[in-house]
Amino acid sequence: MRVAVDIGGTFTDIVILDEKSGKIKNAKTSSTKDPIIGALKGVKDSGIDLTNVSLFSHGTTVATNALITRKLPATAMICSKGFRDVIEIRRGNKEELWDTYKDLAPPYVRRRDRLTISERTDGSGKIVEKLSEKEALKIVRILRKREIQAVAICFMNAFINPSNELRMRKIIERELPNIRVITSSETLPEIFEHERFSTTVVNAALAPVVGEYTHQMSKKLNSSGYKRDMLLLHSGGGVMTSKTAQNYAGRLAGSGIAAGAIASRYVAGLCGFKNAIGLDMGGTSTDVSLAYEGQNRVTKDWYIEYGYPIRFPSIEVLTIGAGGGSLASIDEGGSLRNGPQSAGSNPGPACYNQGNKIATNTDANVTLGRLGSQLAGGEISLREDLAKASIKNTVSKPLGISIPDAAKAVLSVANANMADAVRLISISRGYDPRDFALVAFGGAGPLHGVALAKELSIPTVIIPPNPGTTSAMGCLLVDIRHDISQSYISAANKVSVKALENDFKKIELEAKKRLRNEGVALKDMIFQRSIDMMYQGQWRTLSVSAPKKITSIETIVQLFHKEHEREYNFRRDETSVDLFRISLSAVGVTPKAQLAKQHVRKRSDIPDSYRTVWFDEKKGGIKTPVYLRDNLMAGSIIKGPAIISQLDSTTVIPPGEIAKVDQYLNIVIKITGIKK
Repeated sequence: MRVAVDIGGTFTDIVILDEKSGKIKNAKTSSTKDPIIGALKGVKDSGIDLTNVSLFSHGTTVATNALITRKLPATAMICSKGFRDVIEIRRGNKEELWDTYKDLAPPYVRRRDRLTISERTDGSGKIVEKLSEKEALKIVRILRKREIQAVAICFMNAFINPSNELRMRKIIERELPNIRVITSSETLPEIFEHERFSTTVVNAALAPVVGEYTHQMSKKLNSSGYKRDMLLLHSGGGVMTSKTAQNYAGRLAGSGIAAGAIASRYVAGLCGFKNAIGLDMGGTSTDVSLAYEGQNRVTKDWYIEYGYPIRFPSIEVLTIGAGGGSLASIDEGGSLRNGPQSAGSNPGPACYNQGNKIATNTDANVTLGRLGSQLAGGEISLREDLAKASIKNTVSKPLGISIPDAAKAVLSVANANMADAVRLISISRGYDPRDFALVAFGGAGPLHGVALAKELSIPTVIIPPNPGTTSAMGCLLVDIRHDISQSYISAANKVSVKALENDFKKIELEAKKRLRNEGVALKDMIFQRSIDMMYQGQWRTLSVSAPKKITSIETIVQLFHKEHEREYNFRRDETSVDLFRISLSAVGVTPKAQLAKQHVRKRSDIPDSYRTVWFDEKKGGIKTPVYLRDNLMAGSIIKGPAIISQLDSTTVIPPGEIAKVDQYLNIVIKITGIKK
């Protein structure tokens, strides 16, 4: 068996894949204060014998939560003299440009713990001033006195010559062997000092947190019979072993959101679509991702807290405050708003009967009959009377409209917010949504999938078999992956093909070393090259793929022009092009078990029950058939209007739409009247 565990803030999702049959079993358990306890309890309750598990893959919010809550170990930063405030000055920009009262969060390292030392390396990499060992030992005494647990070494121009940084690290490790020491030259060897320093600080601060977590988790797994390496999902859409994670702990800060993006790409591929937009809608937020030609979009511009970038490659996911618990409100101008404030799981929507009186998206769906009287197989009861009362008091009365119209309006605003997010990640990046399939998952995604597709003219909606645990399934679908980069600042017409090829080969040697240390055989290694380029005078770059062996710079430049036109809708062939960075994705391919295929038989299923449901297309309520998803088989055809209910989600099929269940038990809905 293969087991994937995705630990979230409210629930821990578990997916078990039988390698022989390809069948999947899902489980869901409440997350606990100590996430390891909840995860292992869920594994035990699922009846898993860990001695029979060939792979244990794990997505976790431990690193993300540590940064958000600032529950970090005592961390110090050692800088070149004169540069201790780089991470506090940042770039001088603000998240809310016109809000003069909103301040950014303070740096992860206090100013008193940002220590300086005499050293200098010039822009060409020449050592102007060697590291002073006397000063270094003085800093060591301060670190010992303050009981520092992690250190980030960030010297200017160390990206081009790391000698002074490595010397400082050696001294600290000699004098204080129990301290975690992370250097900027090994973490992110790139020119921009704020981004390099910020990423290194995050990496250092999280190293003890991730180290202790992975040690305890691995120890308990091993004592329960699992004898292999635990694999941890990281932001780049790959996995790494516990040992590697301690040196690149910052990569786990995007662990949770990457799993859903990977899973949506995979599900779309099973249905024959290389282009997919993932819509993962939960109780508090919605994550939107995009895959083009079978590959997820990757970005280096991300953060957990604004102003403190983490420049490791990460699958691009746009998160907005739109979920089942998002609160409806009327603003000062009399307009209806939805989110980003949320009722969360406590007290939750009004229909939970836990004290909240303000209408939420869940209350609107209950009011319209789209959700029934129960969630999670009966664990949560939904009070229709309380849902209607919240809609009436929050929206209906203030706007002077009927309760059903008010509920529809609440959902329309939520759908508009999500549609804007999809436009940002597709149209604004040069992609046409009509070329994509929409994979709607999460507890609430299937409720809104068809409405969103109509809004955006997306022709196909796919609902995975288990929407609520789809993200966890993403942990089973990834390979071991490392992303290595190096600054390479030069005009394209001055680059030597031979020198560039040699520099890529040096990075490949480092990548092979990392993969070998994780037990990957040479035959299972795949290397994907890319080069970040820009028009001369620009400072924002665009990444383009590079061939396995570079024979011509001009070919790569032409590819850059083409990609620039797709991304920004213009190109300037007459303008000189500069290279900024070379990067390598090193993939260690892990064996993939195939999901079970079902025999497809054309059939029309009999509804399990009926209830009155209001749809956007009709004025009054319609007597609507309700199907239990567990009873649907491959080949089932469901004509709208219909509701498909299951343990972890509910799918809405409006009037006029037809849903079919494919051989992998995905629900595929072709939207009427939308063609590419």
